Amino acid sequence: MKILDRYILTTFFKTFFPLFVIIMFILLLQTIWLFISELAGKDLDFSVIIKFLTYATPRLIPMVLPLTILLTSIMIFGNFAENYEFAAMKSSGISLQRAMRTLSVFIFFLGIGAFLFSNTVIPNSERKFVNLRKNIVKVKPAMVITPNQFNDLGDINIRVSEKYGDNDQFIKDVIIHKKEARAGNFTVIKATDGELKGSIDSDLITLVLNDGNYYTEVQQKSPKQRKKLPFAKTYFQQYVLNIDLSSLDNVDMDAQQYSKGFNMLNVNGLRNEIDTLSIQVNEEMKSAEDDVNRRNGFKELNRNLKIDTLKKATSDTLDLINDRFSVKQKSQIYNLAFSNVDGVIRRIQSAKRNLEVKKRALNKYEMSLHDKYALGIACVLLFFVGAPLGAIIRKGGLGLPIVIGVVLFLTYHFIGIFAKNGAEEGGIPAFVGSWLSTFIIFPLSIFLTYRATRDRGFVSFDILVQPIRDFFEKRSNKVNKFKDQNTTVTNEKVDIVVDENTIIKAEKDKRHFQDNSAVVIALFVMLILVNVVIALISKGSGDSKVMLLLFSGVGVVSYIMFYLKSYFNLKSFYKHFKGIIDKPSLLLFFIAGIPLYPLVYFFYKSRLNKDLNKIR
Repeated sequence: MKILDRYILTTFFKTFFPLFVIIMFILLLQTIWLFISELAGKDLDFSVIIKFLTYATPRLIPMVLPLTILLTSIMIFGNFAENYEFAAMKSSGISLQRAMRTLSVFIFFLGIGAFLFSNTVIPNSERKFVNLRKNIVKVKPAMVITPNQFNDLGDINIRVSEKYGDNDQFIKDVIIHKKEARAGNFTVIKATDGELKGSIDSDLITLVLNDGNYYTEVQQKSPKQRKKLPFAKTYFQQYVLNIDLSSLDNVDMDAQQYSKGFNMLNVNGLRNEIDTLSIQVNEEMKSAEDDVNRRNGFKELNRNLKIDTLKKATSDTLDLINDRFSVKQKSQIYNLAFSNVDGVIRRIQSAKRNLEVKKRALNKYEMSLHDKYALGIACVLLFFVGAPLGAIIRKGGLGLPIVIGVVLFLTYHFIGIFAKNGAEEGGIPAFVGSWLSTFIIFPLSIFLTYRATRDRGFVSFDILVQPIRDFFEKRSNKVNKFKDQNTTVTNEKVDIVVDENTIIKAEKDKRHFQDNSAVVIALFVMLILVNVVIALISKGSGDSKVMLLLFSGVGVVSYIMFYLKSYFNLKSFYKHFKGIIDKPSLLLFFIAGIPLYPLVYFFYKSRLNKDLNKIR
């Protein structure tokens, strides 16, 4: 390894590892805050908390690693450019591609390692993390009663609308389902309010309920009596329920009861689960189709008959029913028809609900499979975004590179979230949900690498703008020739004496025009990208589409606001020289600038510079 390669690699490592630790620490704190309700007040051992943090750390790698690579590459190559180290390399005949070569090899192997990590370590840690959370819940079940949802507490399932008191011991609107040996909820208790009482030295929790009803279905041995659906119902002013929690005293924190989640499987396990779910979906569709065909008599139709051999009906079927059957028989026929139609509709609705659940699960498993491959490729592509971008902006350190890197990564991350939400609902294919953000940064990485290796800026619109600029200049020259046929249009400066304060104000308006125009062009590009994403997931439903539409609406309002600012800056500029120089058509700027602002801007910017040079 040459000295230059060792220097670049060492500099990269010195920034990469501290930044990785810092970002991991920040996201780990956010994870602790997210699950603080499951940890607080449990009297957990320090070793259990360490396990919790250890199992939670690998699941953050898919976010931490790409962000660290992006920020590190921007900072390092920005420092090289800012300190003229790239200039020294180029003077020695070393190109940017050569400087990136060693790091590119390292990032390539890092991407392979990211895939292996996501395929082995992350599924195991996720499985242990989920099971540890379930086991922590059992330590103090009374602390786990969450309002407005059913919670397991010993041999009952309890739901409350509100908890209050110093220790949240008082509860309101209580619904309890008692667990029994037979399957089903046969005993239901409802109460207006209640209180949880317990002792540290006791294995019992006493639940005192006030002003409620006790309902239970009576189990009969005789089938004849069972058809009568006997039940018992009792009203009570106070009911005391003792819950034995002695079996929960010794909770095994290492117990592994859950192992089939989409985040808990490797590539082989995900493929097997996808095949199983695909078979279940196909079987459910076939079963629903057969059931509906059986109910409506489609299977009993004689399919050997040809349409041409059947006699054309001369009267409505309902008329035949009215003529040939009595009122009682017609009532039975209509009831049977209604029953069949209602049964078919219910069967279709039930099959639709089951298919939605299974398809959503299938989409999650497919996205989890693609995410493992997308992680490694995203690491490589983000390096080829960050390194050229750092060389272009020529800023290192913790200032501008951090801002640009975080904005780029948040854009990449949010596009991935919106795409996955759309894919989960079935709006777009599952692989698109996993790969959309990667597809977007792929051309960006090629573009930035191309621009940086050729010592060009971030973007140049000369190829698109120059023909339009030439067209407007020709039109302007024709107008000038028509006004003064005896003179020749030249590029020489016209000596016009203008007050110095007026020139200062005009230059200020020009500067404001350029600043506001830069914001307008950025918003213009952003709105195009956002609307492309909306179009891709427009078939999906849920919060992702609404958030994107809201984001697009805010962008349109901002675009119009800064567009109007740039228009008034341009108008104010020419107002200073009224009667001195000919101003271009501001109406053209106002109308054509809304849909084609980047093109119109460069023409008027060139015109501003020429007019300002005339009066200097």
